[in-house]
Amino acid sequence: MPRRNDIQRIMILGSGPIKIGQAAEFDFSGSQACRALRADGYEVILVNSNPATIQNDPEMADQIYIEPLLPDVVRRILEIERPDALLAGMGGQTALNLASTLSHDGSLAKFGVELIGCDLVSIDEAEDRELFNQVCQEVNLPICEANACNSINEVLEAAEKIGKYPLLVRPAFTLGGLGGGTAWNRGQLVEIASQGILHSQIGQVLIEESILGWQEHEYEVMRDASDNCIIVCTMENIDPMGVHTGESVVVAPQQTLSDRDHQMLRDAALRLIRRLDIKGGCNVQFAFNQDTGDYRVIEVNPRVSRSSALASKATGYPIARMAALIAVGYTLDELPNPITGEGTTAAFEPTLDYCVVKIPRWPFDKFRTADRTLGTSMKSTGEVMAIGRSFQEAFLKAWASLEYGQPHPRPLSMADISEGEGMGDRATEQLPDDILEDWLRVATDRRMGALYEAFRRGWSIDKVEEITSITRWFLNQFERMAKVDADVVEAGKQGNATSISSEMMRFWKSNGMTDAHIADAISGYPSSGWRIKKSGFSEFDVMARRHELGIHPVYRMVDSCAAEFAAVTPYYYSTYEPNCENGIDRVPHERKFSAEGEESRRLVVIGSGPIRIGQGIEFDYGAVHAVQAIREVGHEAILINNNPETVSTDFDTSDRLYFDPLTLECVSEILLREGADGILLQFGGQTAINLAMPLDNLNGHLSEMGINLRLEGTSPNAVDEASDRERFEAFAKRAKLKMPRGLTGSTPEEVRSAVKEIGFPVLIRPSYVLGGRGMEILTNDTQLDAYMSEAYIAPDKPLLADEYLGHAIELDVDAVSDGDQVLIGAIMEHLEEAGIHSGDSTCFIPPQNVSDEILEQVEDWTERIGIGLNIIGCFNIQFAICDNQLYVLEVNPRGSRTFPFVAKSTGIPLARIAARVTIGAKLADLEIPRRTTDLVCVKAPVFPFIKLRGLDPAPGPEMKSTGEVMGSDKNPARAYLKARLATELPVPTSGGVYITVKDEDKDSIVPIARNLSEMGFIIYATTGTANSLKNSEVPVERVYRIAEHHSPDALDLMRQGKINLVINTPSKSGGAVLDGNMMRRLAVELNIPFVTTMSGARMEVQAIDAAKEGIPEPRLLQVDYL
Repeated sequence: MPRRNDIQRIMILGSGPIKIGQAAEFDFSGSQACRALRADGYEVILVNSNPATIQNDPEMADQIYIEPLLPDVVRRILEIERPDALLAGMGGQTALNLASTLSHDGSLAKFGVELIGCDLVSIDEAEDRELFNQVCQEVNLPICEANACNSINEVLEAAEKIGKYPLLVRPAFTLGGLGGGTAWNRGQLVEIASQGILHSQIGQVLIEESILGWQEHEYEVMRDASDNCIIVCTMENIDPMGVHTGESVVVAPQQTLSDRDHQMLRDAALRLIRRLDIKGGCNVQFAFNQDTGDYRVIEVNPRVSRSSALASKATGYPIARMAALIAVGYTLDELPNPITGEGTTAAFEPTLDYCVVKIPRWPFDKFRTADRTLGTSMKSTGEVMAIGRSFQEAFLKAWASLEYGQPHPRPLSMADISEGEGMGDRATEQLPDDILEDWLRVATDRRMGALYEAFRRGWSIDKVEEITSITRWFLNQFERMAKVDADVVEAGKQGNATSISSEMMRFWKSNGMTDAHIADAISGYPSSGWRIKKSGFSEFDVMARRHELGIHPVYRMVDSCAAEFAAVTPYYYSTYEPNCENGIDRVPHERKFSAEGEESRRLVVIGSGPIRIGQGIEFDYGAVHAVQAIREVGHEAILINNNPETVSTDFDTSDRLYFDPLTLECVSEILLREGADGILLQFGGQTAINLAMPLDNLNGHLSEMGINLRLEGTSPNAVDEASDRERFEAFAKRAKLKMPRGLTGSTPEEVRSAVKEIGFPVLIRPSYVLGGRGMEILTNDTQLDAYMSEAYIAPDKPLLADEYLGHAIELDVDAVSDGDQVLIGAIMEHLEEAGIHSGDSTCFIPPQNVSDEILEQVEDWTERIGIGLNIIGCFNIQFAICDNQLYVLEVNPRGSRTFPFVAKSTGIPLARIAARVTIGAKLADLEIPRRTTDLVCVKAPVFPFIKLRGLDPAPGPEMKSTGEVMGSDKNPARAYLKARLATELPVPTSGGVYITVKDEDKDSIVPIARNLSEMGFIIYATTGTANSLKNSEVPVERVYRIAEHHSPDALDLMRQGKINLVINTPSKSGGAVLDGNMMRRLAVELNIPFVTTMSGARMEVQAIDAAKEGIPEPRLLQVDYL
C-alpha cells in the first residue's frame, strides 16, 4: 500500500515528564517519528509538556506546543491547528490514554481528525483486561485465570472464585504497573486493589492466578496494513515472573528456549497481533514454564514501548521510524532497512551474533529508606545496556555502566547493608549466609550481586535454583563468572600485574572483567575498597601490562543481520573475543576533509549514561546538541554512551556511535582506536566531568601510544578549582565574591567540630556529587548523629558543612564563557527558598521578585567567575539572596539540567553555542539569536513518590524529582498554572483546604487562608494554626492533630474526600514531624496536591484564581533562529 496523500498535517503526542515507568524512550521514539514523517514531506505538530527533550526542539517539528498533556488542552490545540491525523503510539501510555479520551468523547470526529498508527478498537482490546482476555480465548491462546473488577467487593469475590493466594493485581490503562502488585493474603489484596482502582483510568483491576516462578519472555513485533509481520527481537528476563519487565535484568536474544518452544511463542505472538489488527510496533509478553512446556499470554503493549527502545538499540532496527511510516500507509517490503542500506528491506527479521544485557538503574542510592523490593510496579528511573560476544562479557559491561555502588561485583560484607560511621570496620565482616539467602530469595536491586556471591562461596546450582527459581542456564553463567573471578584472586597470590601472561589476560578480558576488576581481584579484594593504590596492583598497572602485551578490544558492528549483508551503520561495541589479533583495532574510515581542503578533527562526546535522579534526559539533550554543533562545522563527531532509551544513541545522531561503559578504560580504548584529536566532557553531566582528572592523568600514557588528545573546553585544573571547596573559596576571596561560611571534614571528628564552629542550622553535603545526594539541613545534635550514622566519609570524599541561609531567595544562572566574554542564557528565580535542591524547585524566567540592582550584580559576578576561572564552554552558578546580600552557593563547570528549559524559554540554543565555543569558536564571531522577552516561563518538578513507598515527600536539599514540565504565558500566575497542570496533579477550584504550619509561618498564612476562604474553600486547621486564623477573623474548622488520636484528624478528612489541597510547612522536630510525614504520604496516595513552603502556598492561591477563569490559551513555541 503506497504513501497516503490524503493527509498532510499530523499531530504527534509526546509522553510528558520523565517519571518512573515512562522515561526517555519516548523522547527517542517521538524524535525518530518526527524526523521520518518530516523527511517524507508531512507537516508535523508536536504537543509535549517536557522542556528537557530533544523531541520538542524547534528544529524537530513544524509547530511545537509545550503545554500540559490534558484532554482540554489538546482539544483546543486540535481546534487551532486542524491536523488531518493524530499519531498517539509514540508517547507511551500518556498519549494512548489521551487519544482514547478524545476519541470516545467525540473530539476527533468533531474536528475531522483521524487516529493513525493504532485504532481505538485495538487500544481498547489490548488495554482493557476483560476485552483482552476475550481476544486471547477467541484465538485459542492460554491466559491466566482472571476476573476484571471495578470495586473492592468484586475483588474479594474474585479471590474466593480463584481460591488460592498469591494473587496478582493488574490495573487497566496504567503505566509502569502503577497500582499493581502481588497479594499474599486478604489484607494485602484490599490494599493493592484499592490503589489499582484509584490509578486505573477506567477504575478497573484484574485479579489473576499468580504464576510466580515461571520464565518471562518478550517478543517485539512489527506489522503493516498488508499483514507483513516480523519479530524484530526476542528478549528474556533473568528474574522469573513476579517482577515487572522494566525492573528485570533482560537478555536479548533469548538464551534458554528450545527452537520448538520459540516457534510456539513466535506463532502465538503473530496470531495475537493479527487478531488485534495492530499496525506498527508492539510488544507481547509471555510466561513460560520450563518444566511442563506450558505458557500464558501476559499482556500486549499496542504501541512503541520501553522494550521497543531496547529492541531497537539491541538490533539496530529503527522500530519507531518504521512504525511512523507504516502509520502513513507504507508497507515493510517497500521500506529499505536503513542499517543495510539497499541490502535488505524492513521486512527482513534481524539476526544477532552477540548478546545484549539490560540492567535497570534504581534510585535506592538516593532513597535509603525506600522499600527496595521489586515487584509488578516499577521503581527504576532508567537503564543501561551492554553488548558482548558472551553473556558474561555483556553482563559485566552492563554492571560497569550502572554507576551504582561498586563498578564490578565485590565480595559482600556487612558494609553493604548500610553506609555511615563504622563502615570501614563492617567491611571486614563477611555478609552472613542467612542474609545472603534473603537477598537471593527476595527480588531487590541486590539480587544479581547476591547470585555472584553465592557461587563465590561455592553454593550449588541446585541450591540457588531452589531459592530463586532462576533458570539453570543463567545460574551456570554466574557460576562460571565466579570461577574465573576465583582464578584471578589466586593468580594475585603468585605475583602482581607484571606477571600476568598474555593467555591469562586475554581469557579474563573475554569473560568481561575490566582492568579495575582484575586489579581489585589480584589484590584480594581489600576491605578498603576497589580503588587500588598499591604499586603493581592498580588499575593503571593492569592497563599498562595489557597494552604491553598488545591486548586491545576489537570493535564489532551492530548490523541487524549477523554480517550476512554489508551494513552501513557506524554503530559499534567493544569485545575481547578469545581469538583476536593483538594491537589496536583502528577505525577503518578515512578522515574527512572540509570544502576548503582542511582535514577535519575527530572529536569524541561523552554521553551521560543511565537516567537517574539528579542526571536526567537534560544531559542527553546537551550531548546531542554538542554532536550536532561538531557536525555543522565539518568535524567528525564520535559519541560514547550506554543508555538505550536516548536520542544520543540513535544510529544516525553521530558519525560513529560506541555503545560502551563510560569508564576510563572503555573511553581511552575508543580514543586510541579513533586516533581522536579531542574529547568534550561538559555535556554528559557529572558522569563525564568525573572523567576529566583521570583522563588528564592518563594523557601521558595515551601520547606514548600515539594519540595527541586535547580535553576540549574548560581545563581539568579549572574544573577542579570550581568543584573543590577550598580552592573555590580561595578564588572567591580573590574575586571579592561572598560565600556562606563553610568548613570541610574528612573524618567524623572533623565534621563534628566544623558543625560546632559554624553553629546550627547547617547544610551538610558530600563534595563532587550530583543531585545533592546526601545533602541535608541539620538543626541539632540528634539529627547530626543520625546523619553521621548513614554518611560515607573518606579522605578523598570529604563532607562539607555550610551555614544555612534561612529565607533566602535562590537564583540559578546558565551561561557560556569563551575566556574573554560571557553570554548569560538566563537568570532563573526559584519559587522555594534556598535549602530546597535546585532540581526540585519551581523556577521562573525572568525573575519575579529580584531588584534590578541585584540582577546587575548577578551578571557582574557571573562574568567574573566565567573569566576568572577561565571557563571555556558552559557553566551554571547558584546564587542566594539573603537580607539583600548576594552569595555564591556553587559553580558547576558543565552543562546544567536547566539548559533545555533556558533554550525553550529564551530562544537561545545555549548547549549548541557552548559546544561551538568548546571546540574553539569565539562568542564575538557567533550569531546569537534574538532573545524571547515577552513571556514568563515556569519549570515545575515531577516526583516519584507514588512509586516509592517509605519516603517523606517533603522536598529538601537532596534532589528527589525524576523529571520536569514547563508552562509559559505573559501572565506569571497563568504560566505557573500551566506548569502545575502539566505535573498531572489536580489544581482544585473548590472544596476543602487543610492547613498546618510551623510557628514562624503563623502570621504569613493568614492572608493566604483569607484568600482561599473568599474563593469559597472550607479551611480546616490544627489548634495552633486555627487559633491564629480565628484571631484574624478567618473562618476555620478546627481538627485534631494525628498524634492526638481523636477524630476527625487530617487523615480522616482526606480519606472522606473533604480535602482538596494540603498546606503544610514541615517542622524539624517534635510530633509534627511524624504528623507531616504521614499526611504527605497519604496525600500522595490519594493524588491530593500539597505545598510545603509559604512561597509555594502564595503561588498556588494565584494559580487557583487563574484556574477559575478556565484553562489558559495554548502557546506556540517561537524562536528567532529558524
